[in-house]
Amino acid sequence: MIRSESTEKRSCPLVILEAGLIVTGGGLSGICCAVTAAREGLKVVLVQDRSVLGGNASSEIRLWILGATSHMGNNNRWAREGGVVDEILVENTYRNPEGNPVILDSILLDKVTAEPNITLLLNTVVYHVEKKDAETISSLKAFCSQNQTTYELRASLFCDASGDGVVGFLSGAAFRMGAEPMEEFNELFAPSKSYGELLGHSLYFYSKDTGKPVRFVPPSFALMDITEIPKFKSFNAQEFGCKLWWIEYGGRMDTVHDTEKIKWELWKIVYGVWNYIKNSGNFPEAETLTLEWVGMIPGKRESRRFEGDYILKQQDVIEQRMHNDAVAFGGWSLDLHPSDGVYSAQPGCTQWHSKGVYQIPYRCLYSKNIKNLFLAGRIISASHVAFGSSRVMATSAYVAQVAGMAAVLCTEKSVVPATVDVPLLQERLAGSGQYIPFFSYKDSKDLVQTATIKASSELALDGLEEDSEPEPLEIAVAQMLPVQTGSLPVFGLNAYCDVPATLLAEIRICSRRGSYTPDTSLVSFEFNLVPGKNNIQLANDLVITEGQYIFVLLHKNPLVRVSRSFKRITGILSVFNTINPAVSNYGKQAAPAGIGIDSFEFWVAQRRPAGQNIALSLDRPLTDFGAENIRNGTARPTTQANAWVAALSDKAPTLTLTWNEKKPVRKLILSFDTDFDHPMESVLMTHPENVMVFCVRDYIIYDDAGEAIYEKKGNYQTRNVIIFPEPVNTSSLSIRFTHPSEHTPAAVFEVRAY
Repeated sequence: MIRSESTEKRSCPLVILEAGLIVTGGGLSGICCAVTAAREGLKVVLVQDRSVLGGNASSEIRLWILGATSHMGNNNRWAREGGVVDEILVENTYRNPEGNPVILDSILLDKVTAEPNITLLLNTVVYHVEKKDAETISSLKAFCSQNQTTYELRASLFCDASGDGVVGFLSGAAFRMGAEPMEEFNELFAPSKSYGELLGHSLYFYSKDTGKPVRFVPPSFALMDITEIPKFKSFNAQEFGCKLWWIEYGGRMDTVHDTEKIKWELWKIVYGVWNYIKNSGNFPEAETLTLEWVGMIPGKRESRRFEGDYILKQQDVIEQRMHNDAVAFGGWSLDLHPSDGVYSAQPGCTQWHSKGVYQIPYRCLYSKNIKNLFLAGRIISASHVAFGSSRVMATSAYVAQVAGMAAVLCTEKSVVPATVDVPLLQERLAGSGQYIPFFSYKDSKDLVQTATIKASSELALDGLEEDSEPEPLEIAVAQMLPVQTGSLPVFGLNAYCDVPATLLAEIRICSRRGSYTPDTSLVSFEFNLVPGKNNIQLANDLVITEGQYIFVLLHKNPLVRVSRSFKRITGILSVFNTINPAVSNYGKQAAPAGIGIDSFEFWVAQRRPAGQNIALSLDRPLTDFGAENIRNGTARPTTQANAWVAALSDKAPTLTLTWNEKKPVRKLILSFDTDFDHPMESVLMTHPENVMVFCVRDYIIYDDAGEAIYEKKGNYQTRNVIIFPEPVNTSSLSIRFTHPSEHTPAAVFEVRAY
């Protein structure tokens, strides 16, 4: 037994922790920053003020993780973010295709606690910053409410991924709140005058069908007159969770210090909405529904934005401006919301898409006046307009991975963030799975770069078999195909109709190479069809001067039917001129004049099991799938497939790497196709499969003696990192793969050996 009585005041225990990097904020950004740094050998303390990880993605808030893929509603093909955030999304899709937020919590905890170089502090709030001098942080103080312990966190480098920028704020880092006026950055979508209003907070609820009548008695604080909400007729009994993202409030308040007031207003709205659904009599289908969960803390969109050596602008997003120090990318729309939130008569958001993904420069990721502070997540250096795109979670996490890797280089080279060797940073990021648009990196230490590469087969695509019933052209469809320089093949297909009909077709490319908006027509065709089967040929004399994707496009005509192919091939995709209202896609973006936004058509992929390829024949095969692709420095489709793809008829598809002398191989990295076009929303939405159809599941690695030195069964991840207990001394490595299915040949984006 312990007894204590004293008139002297007591203090809580003090624990001092030292590390190479202190990361404040355990949302997706903080996690990805910490894991990236820890895997490179840096000691990291990750400080999270909540009892779970994930921030807005956690079970406390339940917003899905999204980024450049934008619900498959834009023209950003193969745009899912890479590295650690990809690893998390793929893992969640494998373990949790139903989108249970509690399972996601466990996956995020798993990901962090698996790293021995990370010390995780949950329920721990940073409240004080100590500085060595005016420009340098020396330590943080934090308090854990659960163990009543004060922590002093010492490091040479700090990363603020806290969302509200608590470390940046306390340290004196320069920041902004609210929108800049149009003339400051010449952003035509910005307001003519600066204003202080912000994007508000949201708070969600989940409902559950109990199978028996359930009554609901609202709390006294519930909003009783739901007509105060202009969009009250939009509420229904079927939608719940983050599909109600537009239940938003607080944009005219201080979104940091007024958060508790904002939360109470959101509770008032949510309980009022549920009372309306249950007791208005307008929703008889809600009789057996109960209110299963209401968020305890709101999800925040905007508060402080900190200033780096560069401020990301509208023009960077819309024009896809190039930066020498590009380290990440974004692709969400410019997504701004009315400050009055749910009480506004305006639409819940205004979303304007760019024609492709855009680069994010390294200069946005560190404070311009606190020299050892990295910025990560939604607080990076961006204007209010550009922030409308860069703020989403997958983009924020992708940026945070850069901060983690940069912290490693700072430590290795004894430099501060602003003086990091950017080309070296870009190279190290590429080696960790980070894709940077229009950059490719070949590591001089990679043994594959000096190997002779042979494949048992290479796909020569001469067609996509007609193996399904013809479907009417209810919407326009285009087949994307990677072509190299030279003349195009003649494309053939069968078109069916019951009455005479006209089929209009085109071959298009993109005016901006490397994007996927087919806005340039190279040749048009008009075919007069007779009842029955019509074999048509898209004969052309086109010559392509740069490798890129072409679009074999068939215009809408419900009288015409065209067969699809069940064959799924890495780097081959069909897209449709369809709509996705969830991301303001109505088939075409028609931007008003004078706001600096492009107008263009949307050509989007469909979620499986839909979205089959068009059945086509080619009079000359496409040969973009050679084994040399595995060392070209790009591990996803861009202007070409960037993958070795085996012939489907190859019963034992094998890659063999040979050197003139024995090499000590300590580590292998293999990159597979987990469908970077699929957004893998983390919660609420379900997915048609838990392993992507293109992904190689099984493979065996052999040395020069023919001995199996590694075998993998049941793979589902993008990147497999294989570390041998002892170096394997060999003059060759042979990797034998199994095709994912009878319809999909084995494919590999990248092999690296060290």
